[in-house]
Formats: sequence, structure tokens, C-alpha cells
Amino acid sequence: MAKAESKKKSEGKKPKKQQVVVDRNKFYALEEAVSILKTAAKDRKFDETIEIAINLAVDTKHADQQVRGMLSLPNGTGAKVRVAVFAKDEKAKEAKAAGADIVGADDLAERIQKGEIDFDRCLATPDMMVLVGRVGKILGPKGLMPNPKLGTVTPNIGEAVKSMKGGAVEFRAEKAGIIHARVGKASFDEAKLVENIRAFYEAIIRAKPAGAKGKYINKVSVTSTMGPGIKIDPETLRKTA
Repeated sequence: MAKAESKKKSEGKKPKKQQVVVDRNKFYALEEAVSILKTAAKDRKFDETIEIAINLAVDTKHADQQVRGMLSLPNGTGAKVRVAVFAKDEKAKEAKAAGADIVGADDLAERIQKGEIDFDRCLATPDMMVLVGRVGKILGPKGLMPNPKLGTVTPNIGEAVKSMKGGAVEFRAEKAGIIHARVGKASFDEAKLVENIRAFYEAIIRAKPAGAKGKYINKVSVTSTMGPGIKIDPETLRKTA
């Protein structure tokens, strides 16, 4: 009788979610890693973010070993990005027409000084940089300070806004030489995720600083919001692979 009751209970239970097992000592091909992440994300109730982490053999304390830049991923990031723009007159109109969420000059600086930083990216036209400098100590530590080298200070403000809204990704090596970046969503097709990851990897290769000698990239891995971290075989990361 007890066995019969036990059998009924087991039959009534919902099947367990598929377990995704990752060998932490293995280096996976990029396509296989992406497939694993998408499989792991199927049972989640939200669209997970896919991220890449690249460990570089650089010492960011030295100016000639800084790694920083920006690129537009071929398939975007899938994230909604709020863009603030320092501009006035015709350039302000251009920024608004391109889809900027917040556009201003002195009023925008005042908002920032009050701690109202409800945006993800900040752009500026060159003539606004004196004003932007007043809030540099606030924007700088948050990684939001407009920078001409990154294309976030530009007279072509409309194009810059569209690029940001369309999935432009800024990257910067942290103190330990690690770069983290969002490269898509779990809902993306595998081919689109692979294309984004390869594009980002190639951008890091091109950004190799003059002071980085010998081996440049130590390790590359991909993960999702709640998924496993998966080490990638670097030979499968190049576009020619």
C-alpha cells in the first residue's frame, strides 16, 4: 500500500528542469558555449543578458597599457539605453530627433549635481565641454564622462545618439586587467550572439596598447545573468574560425 502511494506521489510531481553541466576545466568552442547558455536560460522567467569577460595581460597602472574603446555590435545588445546629451540650439534639436532621452545644458548639469542621474550614457557636443567639466567629478567615477576618444564628444551628435541607442558598447580594462561587457540577450539567435561576441573580441584585439608585450589575452569566458561561466577556446573566437 505504501509503495502504491509513493508511486502516485512520484507520478504527480512535475519533471525536474534540465540540468546544464559545465566542465570548469574545459575550453569550449564559442558556438557550443552559446548553445549551453541558451539551453540553461530556457526555464527562466526573464530574458537573461549574455556577457563576456576577457582577462588581459596588462597593467592598467601604466598609461601605455590602458585598454579602452567603443564599438557598435552588429546585432545590438537588446538592452534599452537611456541617453543624455549636453547640447543647445540646433544640436539639441538634432539630438532629440535622433531619440535622445534627456537633452539640456545648464539644466542638465543642475540635475546631475542634485544626483538625478537617470541615464546610461552621456554625450556632448564640443562646445559644451566647459559646462560638462563642472560635473566631471560626478560623471567620471560612474563611467559616464563624455570623451572625444570614445566618440561621446562629437559635433555629429545625431549619429552618436543613434549609435548609443542601437547597441554601442563601451569597454574599459579594470584594475585587474579584466573587461566585462554585455553582448546580447538569451532570446537572440545563436548566430547573432556568436557574431556579436566575435565582433567584440576582434575589437579588443585591435585595441591592444603599445605597452602590452608578448601574450595579450589570458582568458575569455561567457556567462548569462543566472547561468554558468564558460571558458572559451580562443581559436574559435576569430571571425575566420
